[in-house]
Amino acid sequence: MPFDPPADAEARRAVAPVICYPPDTLPAPDLARYATARRKARNTDEILVPPREAACFEVPGGHFFRISSVEGPQVGDLNLWNAANIDERFYSGKTRALHGTHVSTGQRLWSSFPYLRPMATIVADTLDWYGKDSFGGSVHDVIGTRCDPYTGNLLAGGQYHHCCHSNLVRALADHMGLTLDEAEPHVHDVLNVFMCTGFTRDTGQYFMKASPVRPGDYLEFFAEIDLLGGLSACPGGDCSAEHSSDVAVCHPLLVEVFEPLEGDLAGWNSPGINGYDKSHGR
Repeated sequence: MPFDPPADAEARRAVAPVICYPPDTLPAPDLARYATARRKARNTDEILVPPREAACFEVPGGHFFRISSVEGPQVGDLNLWNAANIDERFYSGKTRALHGTHVSTGQRLWSSFPYLRPMATIVADTLDWYGKDSFGGSVHDVIGTRCDPYTGNLLAGGQYHHCCHSNLVRALADHMGLTLDEAEPHVHDVLNVFMCTGFTRDTGQYFMKASPVRPGDYLEFFAEIDLLGGLSACPGGDCSAEHSSDVAVCHPLLVEVFEPLEGDLAGWNSPGINGYDKSHGR
């Protein structure tokens, strides 16, 4: 039963918002330095992620990696872990709080508590022209959790195994020699690479629409620490209709790793873990 609004309802709604985490004091990446190092960097590895599957890849700190569309419009779900300690992983919620619902060049992917440090910096984005459309949609979101078999079972019944969650579980288990039960707790909320999403203005529901990505488009990162990545080529393809489907047209995604020339990043160091003393007031 709805309640009647108070007499000052409009005044309460009119209160101006305040940014929770102003980014002014965040440590800024040296993008010019990264760009100089990237120009001469050599390709050292390539991983082709098959449609409706996932693959893992490793990127040493101080190297670059690129995710590319190679055959047709395709969305990818990205997980990142510290290669030496997978308890430290990408924290999409804090990345969203610091940078916004969608990320692009100059923004960073941050790691989970108690580490909370930059894992990767976005250094190039061929879709940065998209901006925000008239529906409120934009590209590369940190608001979607990943398509998964549990929500699929809840909403429609059945057992669908090639959703991004299960793809990432299998890929991580295979890469690290873990059982599925051991691997699954380490799979986490993703960066939705190339996905075009937003929130409806009337109900605030998460929506998706056809990705603007085309072959040749890419999103490129600088690895701030030694990384283990997991990338799923979403079974929704370009996510224009549904995101767990054996019907949607799907394409592979290409991951490339690039090593800078020796000396091009002289003096660069991986960021240390967060400086909070973890005393929690005791």
